[in-house]
Amino acid sequence: MASRHLITSTAQGMVDFINKSPSPWHAVHECKKALLAAGYLELKETDKWDIKPMSKYFVTRNMSTIISFAVGGAYKPGNGFSLMGAHTDSPCIRVKPVSKKENAGYLQVGVELYGGGNWLTWFDRDLRLAGRAIVKEKGHLINRLVHVNRPLMRIPSIAIHLQRDINTNFSPNSENEICPVIATAFQNQLVEQKDVGNGIQSDKHHPLLLNLIAEEIGVAPADISDFELCLADYQPANLGGALDEFVFAPRLDNLFNVYTALQAMISFTDEDLASDPCIRVAGFFDHEEVGSTSAQGANSNFQRFILQRLCAGGEDETSFQRSMANSYMISADQAHAVNPNYKTKHEENHSVEMHKGIVLKFNTNQKYTTNSWTASVLREIASRADVPLQDFVVRNDSPCGSTIGPMMSAKLAIPTIDIGGAQLSMHSIREQCSTTSVHHAIQLYKSFYTHFASVRDTVRVD
Repeated sequence: MASRHLITSTAQGMVDFINKSPSPWHAVHECKKALLAAGYLELKETDKWDIKPMSKYFVTRNMSTIISFAVGGAYKPGNGFSLMGAHTDSPCIRVKPVSKKENAGYLQVGVELYGGGNWLTWFDRDLRLAGRAIVKEKGHLINRLVHVNRPLMRIPSIAIHLQRDINTNFSPNSENEICPVIATAFQNQLVEQKDVGNGIQSDKHHPLLLNLIAEEIGVAPADISDFELCLADYQPANLGGALDEFVFAPRLDNLFNVYTALQAMISFTDEDLASDPCIRVAGFFDHEEVGSTSAQGANSNFQRFILQRLCAGGEDETSFQRSMANSYMISADQAHAVNPNYKTKHEENHSVEMHKGIVLKFNTNQKYTTNSWTASVLREIASRADVPLQDFVVRNDSPCGSTIGPMMSAKLAIPTIDIGGAQLSMHSIREQCSTTSVHHAIQLYKSFYTHFASVRDTVRVD
């Protein structure tokens, strides 16, 4: 069993990653830095590739999706892929294309609700701003990360004195009542604002907001062509609880699995990779929370195109199809731990607990991809790493969420399993998991990449 110090320090690594990743673009940026430091080479989709065994690569799309892969020393076209999939986005509030609003003496920022968030939890929180901007620079359009890391905005709740039934009937209008305040009109008139020029965005947003963004990325406001910006909780992720056994953080769904899968991809040795007949792949996709139907989402052909390119050069035209039949994918997304205050919401024989292992998610209606075959393979892989597992099923009278697993499994015809770490408060602005889960996930994902090929060779199921 791992030491308490190891478990805590491993979880702290994830906390640091989350604090540096307030948006999908920042998460991919952090992944890129870690992969480059581990010897991976960046490829471009538009270039011709020359892929070699014992080499490691990654490619991005939209700067919010990234696929990394390491070619086993024994790989040949037609061999399998050991794949992991997770997503970089989380439910959040995003700035509208035209955000300038003024109401009752306040400057407000018009926003859209992204995904299925628990919006109640966004009220009365200090909010920072993060995302990416496209700027004009020397005749080129350049991607710039934006992170205004200060308590910049707030969505004020209604005082209980003005709505006495607030605790039993809080249902804010998503257009009018979930609108952050950035300043008062009074103070804004007293503080002289820099001229924002005649740029594309000049009339769409408050000059105050444009100047903040421009100062953050070191450009003139008129040079900002466009941007995609998320509001994010200003309070950092941290370890908590009386025994420091919890991670209190935003965006655990699904930066937990992005981080832990990334650690597995950067930690193996050349000796380990040399004997692998597979290509190890980790794909972190944008837009899962809104259905994945985008050029960079898991429901696109992005991963399929990458895998087809890696199969090129085979002995015949069926190398890609044979590779898919020899492959296996882990769809890694978070799972619901039993909530002690709402225990009856959970299926009594499948109540997932913290510290008790990674969760295998089952659904007979195919909201999850797990079946007896894929579960058996993962149980063997987990046993080799001494990682405990738990089973999860929703109640028959409860709706079931889904993941990127079913759509990618169907698109690629690859045996797939849905798993994840146990957590509370999913889709809240602040979520909670255990430190042990971080360690368990990393160990399981390492074991998957190391042992999948040998476990697959023991399978006699078509």
